Amino acid sequence: MSVRGVEEAALDWVWDHRDRFALGEDALAAEGQVNRTWKPLGELTRVCASVSLCTPPSDPLHGRVSDLLDFAWQQTHRGELFPLMQSLEPFATYPLEVYAAFASAGFRHPGYEASAAVVARTRGWRLTEQYPTRRLGVLEAERHSGIHPHGRLPQALGRTWLGGLPEPWTFERAAGYALTHVVFHLTDWGRSAQGVPSDLADYLAHWLPPWLDTCLEARMWDLSCELLAVAASLPHPPEPAVLEDAWPRVAAAQDTSGAIPEEGALQDAAGEHAGSDPYDFTDCYHSTLMAVFAAALTTARLRDTDHAGQGVPG
Repeated sequence: MSVRGVEEAALDWVWDHRDRFALGEDALAAEGQVNRTWKPLGELTRVCASVSLCTPPSDPLHGRVSDLLDFAWQQTHRGELFPLMQSLEPFATYPLEVYAAFASAGFRHPGYEASAAVVARTRGWRLTEQYPTRRLGVLEAERHSGIHPHGRLPQALGRTWLGGLPEPWTFERAAGYALTHVVFHLTDWGRSAQGVPSDLADYLAHWLPPWLDTCLEARMWDLSCELLAVAASLPHPPEPAVLEDAWPRVAAAQDTSGAIPEEGALQDAAGEHAGSDPYDFTDCYHSTLMAVFAAALTTARLRDTDHAGQGVPG
């Protein structure tokens, strides 16, 4: 299966399961689980916003992700839920981070932006303790939401794992997810490869291929897809052979439904599916979204830089 085939199948699965991204009655509950409500919706929005920008309007996939963005915005009552979330958790950053994904796609709620700007001017907001990578995300969210960022990007970047150019043998799962999100924030989720400083770009050009191979060997499909998205976001992508090896392995992990598991083998020990869906939603929705994201960026990058007529690797 081609990169385009992986993207189409994964996006079909997302479309067929879009109701699972819907916000339930617990979205504003004090005891609600954000990772099961707002987080999936925000991730859906973030991926579709990026895919819509790197996919030609004439492409049917562009229309599909645009419809998904409309669906997601309706889940927030066209932004009306964001002021309510802020009133419940004034100093929580996740509402602004989710809102920023919508704002990057042109969906805005001026009232929320005005109230969020007031909170962002407080010492309490500026001093919220966060992981360095998360801090980069908040700075990006402020920028997309029309709020003056409360910190400077170079200083925030220098406190991240990737920003320190660590010994490559210290790479492991947590570091992998941290570095991918650093690149996502620096490139505005694949929109600007020039956002990666030259020293980081050189470092990743050298070490990303072996890290990707390690994750593929370990059948860590979610992280592998994130690394493929990083590869397509760098000023100088890896050698074509890297992609020609990686994408067939991702395609082989994809179920006929389009779903890709976060980790592990495609099927159970018996080699059969118990039902129409081979995995629980929580075990595959993020990796399937990341496959859509990585494939769209890869296809766009190869389309833009291919001057020799070489096709997208199969």
